[in-house]
Amino acid sequence: RMTARPVELELKYRVTDPTTGERLIGAERLAELAASGSPRTTQLEDRYVDTGDGALARAGFAVRLRQSGAGTVVSVKSLARTEGPGGAVRREELEGPADRVAAAVEWPPSDARSLVLEHAGDAPLVERVTVRQLRRKRVLRSGPTRVELSLDEVDVVARGRIVGRFLELEAELLKGPEEALAGLGAVLDAEVGLRRSRSSKLEAALGALDGTAEIEPSGELPTAADLPSRDASDAAPGRLVVGKAPGVTADDHIAEAGRKVMRFHLARMLDYEAGTRSGLDSEDVHKMRVATRRQRAAWRVFGEAFRPGRTKRYRKGLREIAGRLGAVRDLDVQLEAADAYRADLPVAEQRALEPLMNAWRSHREDARVLLLRELDADGFRRWVDEYRDFVRTEGAQVLAVGPVQPHRVRDTAPSRIWAAYEAVRGYEPVLRWADVETLHELRIAGKWLRYTLEFVREALGPGSAPLIARVTTMQDHLGLLNDADVTASMARTFLVEHAGELSGLESAAIGRYLVDRERAVARLRRTIGPTWRGITGPAYRRALGRVVAGL
Repeated sequence: RMTARPVELELKYRVTDPTTGERLIGAERLAELAASGSPRTTQLEDRYVDTGDGALARAGFAVRLRQSGAGTVVSVKSLARTEGPGGAVRREELEGPADRVAAAVEWPPSDARSLVLEHAGDAPLVERVTVRQLRRKRVLRSGPTRVELSLDEVDVVARGRIVGRFLELEAELLKGPEEALAGLGAVLDAEVGLRRSRSSKLEAALGALDGTAEIEPSGELPTAADLPSRDASDAAPGRLVVGKAPGVTADDHIAEAGRKVMRFHLARMLDYEAGTRSGLDSEDVHKMRVATRRQRAAWRVFGEAFRPGRTKRYRKGLREIAGRLGAVRDLDVQLEAADAYRADLPVAEQRALEPLMNAWRSHREDARVLLLRELDADGFRRWVDEYRDFVRTEGAQVLAVGPVQPHRVRDTAPSRIWAAYEAVRGYEPVLRWADVETLHELRIAGKWLRYTLEFVREALGPGSAPLIARVTTMQDHLGLLNDADVTASMARTFLVEHAGELSGLESAAIGRYLVDRERAVARLRRTIGPTWRGITGPAYRRALGRVVAGL
């Protein structure tokens, strides 16, 4: 038995006023501590386990398996706590690597594993409760002292359903004298929107399960009305707060993996809405459209896990807003390409292209009017509200699965990835003679392969990045080809429809631009080989096999 263990020392507060938590996590200075960098967002899933007869709890320990994009870590924390400076909670803690689905005896060696085996033996570990957190954290510094401040939006999950929610602020001493927490504690104690908490997240979660709320007499869990929605961290209405990636793990239910992806890209879509409305930067339209496309792709990849009749309105809403955004964005692409083409031309030649450019600008403004009308519609706002609730509510509209029916990412993603790869490889016999339409279909197949990999890239690990990059290279090449072909077609149509209105100089200039785009199409068709071989050669197949096998 070990006699000395690492010690965790932290201040814990239940947040009763969400605006207080937002203000504190965003503060540049608290007490004598200065913030270092901006808050970083991570998504965590903590599964608390014990033997069936509670052997670990009887021995005085709580065991947590934490799942994140980096893998699984086991933490063994002492249930016995002492008080540190400023009322901080002190308790012993051990950590080590683990495997969420393997028995404890199969985990990599560590002191945490040894302690679990000492008290649990070979008894299987069963789940007590799961806690999911959206954590925003930053480091506060003063000389050698380092304190990690975190604001956690916590969901308590049992049997796949959210049974409680609360908001918690923690300040953990990472480095420096323990007395450093005393001054910070005095500042936080003075905040009326905070209430000192001495219970752990596990105790609060168990209290939510049995209806006793927190296991301390000083209060109750906040109700849903007290809690911020995921968009409460920003002044902008309707904003979702997400991490830097969707946070999909190998053990996620396929429906919840899809929900994470949809939530991530819906947040991005809404973030770019204001810029799209202002029209000051065409990139906002582009980014909003990309986010919408990603969500539509997520429905294709994960949609079969949801009830089709109950979720049809979400897919329809995405299709409608994607169409409006696409009409504007496609004309932006044509105008940007034409501007680049004529940048080095003589002034007279540039002016001769103006009739074509003016016509496209007029079409673009018409499309923008329709887009803004869609964004302003009451129906769109209702759709956003309903869809936002859907992507935030675990278990919503999920089809039931049998106990042995494959339903996790690790069970289902390999076949999806290989099927998407097979769809791309199917073009090999016709690639040499493929026309533009066939190459456009190949581009779509490449897009689904890319998205299928991207959506589970965290579960696949770092080896997936170069594989996705190669698919993206082919997709970009084919995208340029498609853009050039569309531009040539639009220029040709304009020349036919306006032949009687154009001067000879204007017709000739537009004709030369048409020929330039046709030559670009021919060149891009000739040079598809290297990018194609980059994703169909033996090296790529072996690398893809290794990554998929890791699931």
